Amino acid sequence: MKTRIVPALLGLAMAGSLVACSSDNGPKEGQGNKPIAKTKITYWTGDRHDSDFIKEMVDKFNTTNQDNIEVELVVKGDDFDQALDLSFQTAEPPDIIRVKENTIQTFYKKGFLAPIDEFMTDDLKAKFPEMKDLNSFDGKRYSLPNYGTTMRLIYNKELFAKAGITTPPTTLAELVEDAKKLTEAGKAIGAYGFAQNFKNPGSALGRSSRVIAEVSGYGGFGYDFKTARYDFSGMKPIIQAFKQIKDDGSMLPGVESLDIDPLRAQFAQGKIGMYLSFSAEAGVYQSQFPAKIDWAAAPVPSINGSFNGASGFLGGQWLALSSKTANKEAAWKFMKYMYNDSLLQQYQEKGFGIAMVPSISAVAAKPQVKGIEGFLPNKYDGVWPVYPVVPVQGTKSDDAFFKYILSGGDLDSIITDLNTRYNAALDTAIAKGDVKVQPMPDFKPSDLAGKFVK
Repeated sequence: MKTRIVPALLGLAMAGSLVACSSDNGPKEGQGNKPIAKTKITYWTGDRHDSDFIKEMVDKFNTTNQDNIEVELVVKGDDFDQALDLSFQTAEPPDIIRVKENTIQTFYKKGFLAPIDEFMTDDLKAKFPEMKDLNSFDGKRYSLPNYGTTMRLIYNKELFAKAGITTPPTTLAELVEDAKKLTEAGKAIGAYGFAQNFKNPGSALGRSSRVIAEVSGYGGFGYDFKTARYDFSGMKPIIQAFKQIKDDGSMLPGVESLDIDPLRAQFAQGKIGMYLSFSAEAGVYQSQFPAKIDWAAAPVPSINGSFNGASGFLGGQWLALSSKTANKEAAWKFMKYMYNDSLLQQYQEKGFGIAMVPSISAVAAKPQVKGIEGFLPNKYDGVWPVYPVVPVQGTKSDDAFFKYILSGGDLDSIITDLNTRYNAALDTAIAKGDVKVQPMPDFKPSDLAGKFVK
């Protein structure tokens, strides 16, 4: 089967040589030369920054495993979640699923994932940290960690210099003003100061407003851990700033239909002054979209320049078994292969991610990748608690904020409506026993900073 692939980061790490091999692949006695049918499995991922490397590893597995297993790699875009939902509805789901800290809880609740406890030896349990609500739910393990991700402001150093900006913005006011200066300086080449991938508002705001809120001391998804209630009011100045950038003409035209890879391609060509995203960008600009400009990464700005929280250090999971796989043993063998020491070490050293398994981080070399220095964990990075995901009725927060950025309206009313609907959904989920939440009156977001393990 042909691999289908769509073209388009350092604390705890994973250990133990887990390469799987078992029965011989040749003809068995009495079979003569009759070929043995392959066991075919599919692996779906939404990651594109590491797609060439993962394809290489899948191809290696397909040609070297002695269990006659063949893996098809399918790389999706920002429609990954929707495509996965559809695959389960049409009875054609993948065997292995790439899960992330903001999707694993949802996939678990939808029944997409199979627990892996039956495969977990004492050695594996000791090597791979169990992180409640990040890779385990209700006492069962569903995934294992590989790498973590930091979030930063990525900026075009050449355009900054041309605009006379000596340091990256540290406040929202500076972000707005710098976007104007960069746009003015970039007129001759059609460059703009700021961009976001608003083809998927959740993806765009999940890598921008979220982290600005978190370093400012607010839950990045509108959830207040102190009160155990939703309160989107902390997002107000952030969304207002994004709207101002759009109104000023400082945002790349067409962002409403812009996906992340086209955004990256434009940045690599020097057409974007700055944007916010994950540490995966370092690998992107080395291999996927080789940068034709000098660029760097810096800490994200906070609302007013004060850091009252922590920049979310994301991770704790990577691969998971599908609950619908008909080839569970074969899928686990491939999953073990993907978690072998050599592969995980290469993953960090090539700049694709920041190791989250102690034995790997202890031996893996610092990635020799341009720009990686700006993404290394600092005193402001930290792991936030997991917020409750609830099936809210009506427009989701990301879509409501995106509409305001484009068309305006009464932001206070929008926030009041979001609070009302999200808390109603939360109350319903609590009553059904779908979620359990408790107020954390002593919760202090700044205490999370500098701590990368929950």
